[in-house]
Amino acid sequence: MPDLQVKVSRSIQEQAANRLWLAYRTAEPCAPVRDLLSGGGLETAYAVQEINTQRRLAEGGRLVGRKVGITSVATRKQYGATEPDYGMLFDDVALFDNGEVPTKKLIHPKVEGEVAFVLGRDIDSVSPTPAELLRAIDFAVAAIEIVDSRVQNWDLRILDAIADSAGAAMFVLGAQPRRLKDFDLIHCGMVMERGGDPVVTGTAGNVMGNPLRSALWVAGASARAGHPLKAGDTILSGALGPMTPAAPGDSFEARISGLGLVRVSFAKEE
Repeated sequence: MPDLQVKVSRSIQEQAANRLWLAYRTAEPCAPVRDLLSGGGLETAYAVQEINTQRRLAEGGRLVGRKVGITSVATRKQYGATEPDYGMLFDDVALFDNGEVPTKKLIHPKVEGEVAFVLGRDIDSVSPTPAELLRAIDFAVAAIEIVDSRVQNWDLRILDAIADSAGAAMFVLGAQPRRLKDFDLIHCGMVMERGGDPVVTGTAGNVMGNPLRSALWVAGASARAGHPLKAGDTILSGALGPMTPAAPGDSFEARISGLGLVRVSFAKEE
């Protein structure tokens, strides 16, 4: 990762990373980290995220993509942000359609229905063009992201969210991949059900007007941070509708027009 010019010392960054790492490892929430990072900007929060990314890589984890967060105007206003954020996706948090989430490993999970893009080519440029992105995307697929804040009670501001890898926890991909030319990306709608009852609706247009904008943004940001997206990587482009809480024993189904459905269940507590 490039050398970051920040006002917060490395030792303070490590304190913040340690706080979040312990919460991740124990599934016990921690206090926000913005008290430690208030002297720095977004680069400082991403530096904290990078510390824990390197820890997971050192343990044998493999990066398989990115998730993009706060892609709606309302959410950015809530977090006090002017742009989206992103978090890391690792191989051990990927589930296939109708998978089961190990609830006990999470703190207070929520689910989002999203359009996921899977790359067929690397994107190495720090400022990729729309044409380069379109060339790199192999297919789109319906996805459910499981978001989990390691910070107690979701007491987040933008520095907390970024440092906590944008709440990245787990994700589920549907089994009906589609080429971009085969469906209407901008106008596709979503209905998410919990146990057969509708709980969330939304459209892909809620994601920065077009989920491809989200994907383009994170491709450039990832390359600038020293982790360019690679062929086979997944981009979770952002929530089509509001997050909804998940509890042990819950089951969810998200149906996205043109992309079919994707399902996930949460293990019951023992």
